[in-house]
Amino acid sequence: MEENAWSWIFQLLGRLHPVAVHFPIGLLIVALFLEALTLNGKRPGLRDGINWMVYLGAASAVLAASLGWFLRTFDDYSGDLVQLHQNLGIATAVLSVIAAFLLQKTNAGKLSNFLAYRSLLVLSVITLTIAGHLGASLTHGEDFLSSALPGNSDPYDDSRGVALLAQLNQLDSLSETELDDLNLEVRAIFAHNCYQCHSENKQKGELVLENKRGVFQGGKSGKVIVAGHPKESELYRRITLSSNDDDVMPKKGKVLKKNEIALIKLWIEKGAHWSDRALKVFPEAALALSKPVLPASSEQVHPVDNLLDVYFEKNGIAWPQLVDDKTFIRRAYLDIVGLLPEPDAINRFVDNQDANKRTQLIDRLLADNSNYTQHWLSFWNDLLRNDYSGTGFITGGRKQVTDWLYKSLLENKPYNAMVKELINPTPASEGFIKGIEWRGVVNASQRTEMQAAQNIGQSLLGVNVKCASCHNSFVSNLTLDQAYGFASIFADSVMELNRCDQPTGKMAQVSFLYPELGSVEADSLKERLLKLSEVIVKPENGRLYRTITNRIWQRLMGRGFIEPLDEMDKTPWDADLLDWLTADFIDSGYDMKQLMRTIMTSKAYQLPTVSYEKLEQVKSARYVFNGPIVRRMSAEQFSDAVSQVIAPVYYAAAYNPSGDQLSSNRIWHRERKFDRDVLPEPGIRYFRHKFTLTDREIINAQALISVDHSYSFYLNGQKVAEGTDWRKVNKLDVTKFLKSGENVIAIEGTNEGPIANPAGILFAMKISQKDNLETTIQSASGEGWKSADVNPGKEWLSAAFDDSGWETVRNYGSMHWDQLLSFTFEDNVPTYARASLVRQHPFLKALGRPSRETVATSRDDQATLLQSLELTNGAYFNQVLEEGAGSWLQQYGSNAASIVDALYLKCLGRKPSNKEKDIMLSALGDTPDKEGLQDVFWATLLLPEFQFIY
Repeated sequence: MEENAWSWIFQLLGRLHPVAVHFPIGLLIVALFLEALTLNGKRPGLRDGINWMVYLGAASAVLAASLGWFLRTFDDYSGDLVQLHQNLGIATAVLSVIAAFLLQKTNAGKLSNFLAYRSLLVLSVITLTIAGHLGASLTHGEDFLSSALPGNSDPYDDSRGVALLAQLNQLDSLSETELDDLNLEVRAIFAHNCYQCHSENKQKGELVLENKRGVFQGGKSGKVIVAGHPKESELYRRITLSSNDDDVMPKKGKVLKKNEIALIKLWIEKGAHWSDRALKVFPEAALALSKPVLPASSEQVHPVDNLLDVYFEKNGIAWPQLVDDKTFIRRAYLDIVGLLPEPDAINRFVDNQDANKRTQLIDRLLADNSNYTQHWLSFWNDLLRNDYSGTGFITGGRKQVTDWLYKSLLENKPYNAMVKELINPTPASEGFIKGIEWRGVVNASQRTEMQAAQNIGQSLLGVNVKCASCHNSFVSNLTLDQAYGFASIFADSVMELNRCDQPTGKMAQVSFLYPELGSVEADSLKERLLKLSEVIVKPENGRLYRTITNRIWQRLMGRGFIEPLDEMDKTPWDADLLDWLTADFIDSGYDMKQLMRTIMTSKAYQLPTVSYEKLEQVKSARYVFNGPIVRRMSAEQFSDAVSQVIAPVYYAAAYNPSGDQLSSNRIWHRERKFDRDVLPEPGIRYFRHKFTLTDREIINAQALISVDHSYSFYLNGQKVAEGTDWRKVNKLDVTKFLKSGENVIAIEGTNEGPIANPAGILFAMKISQKDNLETTIQSASGEGWKSADVNPGKEWLSAAFDDSGWETVRNYGSMHWDQLLSFTFEDNVPTYARASLVRQHPFLKALGRPSRETVATSRDDQATLLQSLELTNGAYFNQVLEEGAGSWLQQYGSNAASIVDALYLKCLGRKPSNKEKDIMLSALGDTPDKEGLQDVFWATLLLPEFQFIY
């Protein structure tokens, strides 16, 4: 027989691949699961079954990979995605065979343990999983999984095609523009129905319908389009077959609509014209922005209400009554400064008879620059992927922008200036576009240049560049070429395009996503960044300013004009209101506070909140605005509220905005093992520091001390103080303990715990003498400080003691403790650290604060199981409540009624009802104790009235 006569056999074998591939999937994954059950010598009875699963899994992986090779070679499959799928399938077969070989050697006693085999088995399952995902992408399309996610459904609407067909059928001849429109609609049909099998990534039958070359070149069986002759065109023949025919396109069981077939037929009849205009498969928002004229028909005075009046009338909605003063002041406080209003502030506001008092309150809160900044810092940290610790910081592959960001918010820097400084950065703001420099080999889409493009696209422009950084986007019109062109702005050399992490050999051309705003081409990176920073902030770039306006509205109202927030090409529920607010924001000089003021002084902001049973109702494209949505407090708002009312949740901050120059570095005895510095061991250590004062009169001297874990502090042999809580700085007047000449500080520090753990002394002393002579002593540098780990006897407290044999202390830094805000000689220091200034903490993480390794433009507002567990049984939260109970009992004593009244006023802004008070008093008993008061705290803090913003 001729060689080609055997091809049908190989083709048939290849088509068994989809059946065979399920065997290694099932066998190897179950084998790994059972293997996990045998860790630490458990369940030895499973070993025989695991052995057979691994051996059969490896054999079936080889079989599946072989059949897959037949399928690709002898059937109609080609393209980068197919190649990658095949490579990973072969890798799975090889790894599983090696795993089986190592298992056999281990069972035979030639290997001492199962570590090598288990490692290979894990790798086999990982490659198997990826290969399986790519196989599903080949079968069902690359967006098979992502298209099921909320907000990712196909927005394709064929109503435009129906209208176009009706219009063109009435014409005898078509103009150039009409031919362009016809071709673009046909290409949209291809995109939504044919690309999953006939794209550059998957070239089934060697046919590509993604570009002009592929369409007119045809496939393995020849040309599919004969211009002017639909009935002679193979593509038209295939799309008109019965849905049960094996050769039907797009595929058996799924056929095109009649109007889609008619459009393709008309296109071929009219010569199969190919337009040079870019295909816009997905809807795109206009880039330009114009300020809508306020409707004269409305009687509403405020511009926002004026436009919303028309919207309400259109949707048959009557204006609801505005919220009462107590609800409004709590909402305004939490939205602007992130804090609860004090009971006295609530009473003054309610009693105020000024008709303009709500606007005055908003202005007063916006003028509270410090609290405004510390609240909104969380929003910007999420948006700019900025944090105080985490991935990349230890290796130097990531840089904060905290100081620049804090100062920008504090001075209310115009938004366009902030964007310019982020894109063409100073050393203080460069962390945003530098991204995270991952260690080792990374995916091409995670290079720092591509991260810059992705982050700017998502954070500032509301466009998904991530999808297009791997292949042409499935969710927008962005292409791989555009993504790489954008990323090339941030590269110091020419970038090669990688499709699904495979080099294409094509070099990127520098370009901005919206070239109509201006060119960004230049010879150097510095010049390109300067050009981009000028182009992107142009007033004509409505997308930039609509995006931030939408984000601020969502932050204050619970739902944006457009959802999701990062898909700004979607249709807003009121385009005129969004554009008016955006244009007004530009007219105000890009003033963020003015934008908030405009929204919050409207009746729209002051409407009663609306709640929805399901999240889908809020995110739906059919959403209708009826008022602000009920919002849960953010992690930071909840923590700060607890700090205000109960006890400080955090004492130390990763970033201290006060600007105090005292260092937060701590010292301890140097601990070494095997010639390496290690964590301090538990036990007592002894510290000394000598210093000399002139004979001038000592007017005043203050000392600050904090020791982890506990200490006794002596000065010139006299005991000054002791402490056991490192979070609380002891501020001491030590004037009477000092003398002219030589003085000595002695500290006995104890590190508790069963194993080695961080320990450190934080000490400072400021001495004022006559003639304005000031001396400051700090432990941070360690200079002149000595330590010992053996009890030196009683004499070590005196200046005359010989400490020449003692060791120099070690500086342990501040990472384990951060900066205690009370470690300052200044007065009126905060009693707690705002949660926005704190590095990521398990309590904040449980309450929903993101890791910020990626841009986070919104947070999940739904309660989670982890949050419930943390608030009901979390050790850290209970510790805060316990501390608060102690301080409240000191303040209020056994007066249970006063405790309940104060708690409700501080938490809820009102007194308890008779029923509520009876329940609380019953819980506290006649003599309140810490445990009972903790329970009352817990019950109050978990009330929806406390946790939600109404």
